[in-house]
Amino acid sequence: MLTRIILGGIVLFAIVAGALLYYLQVYAYYEEINADVANVQLVNLVTDQAEPVMFENYQGIDSDSSPLRYRACFELPMSLAALTETYVISDEAEPRVAPGWFDCFDASAIGADLASGTAVAFLGERDVTYGVDRIVAVYPDGRAMAWHQINACGEVVFDGNPVPEGCPPPPE
Repeated sequence: MLTRIILGGIVLFAIVAGALLYYLQVYAYYEEINADVANVQLVNLVTDQAEPVMFENYQGIDSDSSPLRYRACFELPMSLAALTETYVISDEAEPRVAPGWFDCFDASAIGADLASGTAVAFLGERDVTYGVDRIVAVYPDGRAMAWHQINACGEVVFDGNPVPEGCPPPPE
């Protein structure tokens, strides 16, 4: 009888711990963020600097626990043709999975659309934090999704290797 009580306690503890871990990963650290000009930028081909672009219907989430947790969905009134002539295209875009409750962002669909050419990825901002860039995928109908992604400098430095040539020094 005592064994059943102990076993039941262990199982109950495991269920509670699992539920708490799930909640912490999916809900607890995310905060909805308001539309801000700094959240919607693209890197200009000529100046090589991020500049604000006009947008509508912004929805965004972020977390202080990791620079990679940023996700956003919005609409851009500029045509895709005008965007490709004006802003830097990102060939290395790999969308990160968003929490299921943030339903405007589907990483697997965005990734498939980028691979098929249905959507185009642009560099939104270099080094939002050291080694992390903001990427913006844009569809022909103006829908856009943004996320943060580790860049080439970040990959090397975060693995504990020396800073490669052409990369800025990491922060202290």
